[in-house]
Amino acid sequence: MPEISRFYGIIIRMFYREHGPPHFHAEYGEQEAVVAIESLEVLAGYLSPRARGLVVEWAFLHQDELFDNWLRTRASRAPLRIEPLP
Repeated sequence: MPEISRFYGIIIRMFYREHGPPHFHAEYGEQEAVVAIESLEVLAGYLSPRARGLVVEWAFLHQDELFDNWLRTRASRAPLRIEPLP
């Protein structure tokens, strides 16, 4: 699963050719969540409130890039890196 960004110990990844609504995976230590790109809601899993806040802030800033990467991975193309939170 390609890593598309990393910040504050959080790793953002996307699987190739996944199904369901457009989403990405966020990992923080032992925690992992699946986050919808459009609504930014956690679809599955768990992130602490602090980590979830950082992920949502980052995703809000990069929704268009996330959706473009979703389309790339659905077509078995490598996603592009996205800038981390400063």
